[in-house]
Amino acid sequence: MSTRKSGPCSCTQSSEAELLEQLDDVLKEYASVRGALIPVLQIAQAMFGYLPEAALKKISRRLNKPYSEVAGVVSFYSFFTTVPRGKHLVRVCMGTACYVRGGKEILKALKETLHVEVGETTSDRLFSLDVGRCFGACGMAPVIMIDDDVHQRIKPMQLAKILDGYREEGATAGNGEEA
Repeated sequence: MSTRKSGPCSCTQSSEAELLEQLDDVLKEYASVRGALIPVLQIAQAMFGYLPEAALKKISRRLNKPYSEVAGVVSFYSFFTTVPRGKHLVRVCMGTACYVRGGKEILKALKETLHVEVGETTSDRLFSLDVGRCFGACGMAPVIMIDDDVHQRIKPMQLAKILDGYREEGATAGNGEEA
């Protein structure tokens, strides 16, 4: 079974310089707000898709915080990333039930299919691969999530069809229960 939600807008892309200018506008709003660092980092990551060093330096200067503090917050919270992520985040559950029921094989097949390791992004920036510890669907193991879509009872041979659904705009991915 899968639950499929529409992905992020694929509108025209802004250059990093344009995004840094837009970040200036955000920083003007938050410059005097107490506790603004995390909200500004969240906004910046939503704008860029990750947190490039140029943005972190700008945030550090404009919020009058040491760069080490900004970088420390980014490295502490797993939500933040300093490397570009793909349009779709593919996560494999490696909790006990999923691991025992084939999660390891699913992860291996995804690495081979996408030609990436955990934590990496495909060269076309379409997919990033990650693992999770439990998605709360143990009875339907093994489970993967792509963005917010849950795919249950996955078999390695289903992965290509599921991924193809995300490659095609507006297409529906396989539901993960077919043999």
